[in-house]
Amino acid sequence: MPLRAQLGAILALAAVLRVWQLNHVGFNSDEAVYSGQAAAIAEDSELEDLFPVFRAHPLLFQTALSLGWRLDLGVGFERFVAAATGVATVYLVYELGKLLYGSRTGLVAALLMALMPYHVVVTRQVLLDGPMTLFATLTLVLLARFVFSRRPAWLYASGAAMGLTFLSKETSIVLLCAVYAFLALTPELRVRLRDLAIALGVMAVVIAPFPLSLMMAGHTGTGESYLTWQLFRRPNHDWLFYPSTVPEALGPLVLAAAAAGLWVYRREASWRERLLVCWIAVPVVFFELWPVKGYQYLLPIAAPLAVLAGRALSRRHTLPAVAIVAATLLIATAARIDPPDDGTALAGSGGLPAGREAGEWIAANVPKGSTFMTVGPSMANLVQFYGHRRAYGLSVSPNPLNRNPSYEPLPNPDQALRDSKVEYVVWDTFSAGRSQKFARRLLRYAERYNGRVVHVEALPASTPSGKRADRPAIVVYEVRP
Repeated sequence: MPLRAQLGAILALAAVLRVWQLNHVGFNSDEAVYSGQAAAIAEDSELEDLFPVFRAHPLLFQTALSLGWRLDLGVGFERFVAAATGVATVYLVYELGKLLYGSRTGLVAALLMALMPYHVVVTRQVLLDGPMTLFATLTLVLLARFVFSRRPAWLYASGAAMGLTFLSKETSIVLLCAVYAFLALTPELRVRLRDLAIALGVMAVVIAPFPLSLMMAGHTGTGESYLTWQLFRRPNHDWLFYPSTVPEALGPLVLAAAAAGLWVYRREASWRERLLVCWIAVPVVFFELWPVKGYQYLLPIAAPLAVLAGRALSRRHTLPAVAIVAATLLIATAARIDPPDDGTALAGSGGLPAGREAGEWIAANVPKGSTFMTVGPSMANLVQFYGHRRAYGLSVSPNPLNRNPSYEPLPNPDQALRDSKVEYVVWDTFSAGRSQKFARRLLRYAERYNGRVVHVEALPASTPSGKRADRPAIVVYEVRP
């Protein structure tokens, strides 16, 4: 089969896995926030008052999504945009592999990336990590071109790509340390300080629109608030979170192939391997040491890992090994994108079952201007995005150091309920599983203020006897003082 046909088939496979039943389940909390920001940028009349434009992250992806809101494409298009960034990243992985080790390696690396559960799952969601990984991989490609050609223009271009990576998500700034480590470990690559300064200047120019927009909008304190919160917030996972979740999502055989290739072909080692290993090691070390952990934070390491594994698997007589690794990835990915029907989900695997349906019922049946109280901000975001009604999370702390600055607390829930400033209470099994204390407290408020069940979203679940039966997943109460 011609090279272009093989690459086309891989990209088609990548697209199918990323759009299959893409909107079967509605958004999760983060997806609602980023889509709500896009709607606010587009000046959507129903959502711009509920979702502030300036929050924790830069706005490159949200601004791109706002074009869809202006074109009235309808809720759900955002995931197709995210999926498109995922397919584009698969193509860039091919380019990176071809550039470093040849077309055969590029094809195998692209196939691994197309099938990899980690990348597929994240790029099926409206998250910033997919676009960030796209531009991070572009930065790698351009940096490699610079090393091959020694032409400063490629270094400047990699600076621009790094700026776009930052504008996608600011945590990607750690990749600058990966670039520094690579240059420090590659003495044969002599880079003039003048060229480095120009590359950093280009990156700064690309990034500049974000801080300038904050200044012009009078939100210069927003970044400081989020930085304070991130520095002092309590850890959300233990040290074993990444070792226990990410290797499985990347593919154990992919990791084994990458490691085996580094060892077996160590005598052929060059700057290529140093570049890829630095791109992997720096984020892994940083986020492992950083107390706050997120499932998708390590996604940029997927591309260099795929290339290293592709290098090992693209040698002669390795076609059976490629088939085995690809099959294991496909099976794992299929299991993760198959929509759950019981309200449970693997880490980072997608939307919140029944959240969209509950929000749409609220939009259609609850008077405009009504206010809701939920267990936590996750359900509050869905009530606001799908239901177009103001919602407060009971678990949001009144202490500014202990809460996301985007979320407004209810300092005195009793008073708000007595004064009818909160007319509805929403309990959901997802939040209850994460915070039983606040779930019980919310139900006590519902009982104390004459809560009447007005709507229930149910999901099938296993009973103690092993049978299947519907159980309440989201319950909406109308309360009265």
